[in-house]
Amino acid sequence: MNYIGSKYSLIDFIQSTIQDVTGYSNGNNYTFADLFAGTGIVGSTYKSLGYNVISNDIQYYSYVLNKHFIENTDNIDDSLLEHLNSLEGIDGFVYNNYCEGSGSGRNYFTNENGRKCDAIRTELEKLYVNKEITDSVYYYFLASLINSIDKYANTASVYGAFLKHIKKTAQKQFQLELLPVINGKSGTVYNQDINSLIGNISGDILYLDPPYNARQYCANYHVLETIARYDNPVLKGKTGLRDNSNQKSLFCSKKTVTKVFDDLIANADFKYIFLSYNYSLFYFGINML
Repeated sequence: MNYIGSKYSLIDFIQSTIQDVTGYSNGNNYTFADLFAGTGIVGSTYKSLGYNVISNDIQYYSYVLNKHFIENTDNIDDSLLEHLNSLEGIDGFVYNNYCEGSGSGRNYFTNENGRKCDAIRTELEKLYVNKEITDSVYYYFLASLINSIDKYANTASVYGAFLKHIKKTAQKQFQLELLPVINGKSGTVYNQDINSLIGNISGDILYLDPPYNARQYCANYHVLETIARYDNPVLKGKTGLRDNSNQKSLFCSKKTVTKVFDDLIANADFKYIFLSYNYSLFYFGINML
């Protein structure tokens, strides 16, 4: 998934730096916390290395992705895939609000792909509410839907704006593709403000990758947030922003960042704390033992 600030290209550097400082070469029942998790690349890597992973992000679409990557383990039932991909499209929230043919004026997806996304999202919710699928299967397919539909988005990269004309990749017929299942121990995933969560968890390694741009993730990925929640929000403006006032990060404001950082570090019960900031990796020399 194309994601601002993704550590995909830096994961080897992050892993080797943490190993050099801590001396931990594998899980050995150590607890690793990834509390600005995003798409989950860092937490997933440490899960695969045998760590007990705690994951968190204030964005719900991130929570869904990590519910799959961090909590799901082998033997997830994937038999729904053919059924979901065979569904006929419907005029649901995505089509009515993010596709030009509905009259919304927004051009995030082709009409056909928006309708197909609606059909799959509606069917998943119906199966889940009726207890026909488990939590594991629900988050497996919902995470896969979020990841898949993003590949067909008619945007330059993020959802702060849509393109006037449908680009070639967005013209392709949407197909749901399943995400991989990460081998390792089932971890724990939260969808909370990090400063509220930090006092309730503890462990060995705390990895922090906070946002710092004025344009926040809640605005950049608002369409994926709505697909994840499917909560029929009231949308505003040309780009169809949902109300995101409770998701704006205090780490993105010069007025509040110092205070929230101080509070976060002061309340962190971890042996080692690492911070990725502006593509650098810092180690806080704090030993909490």
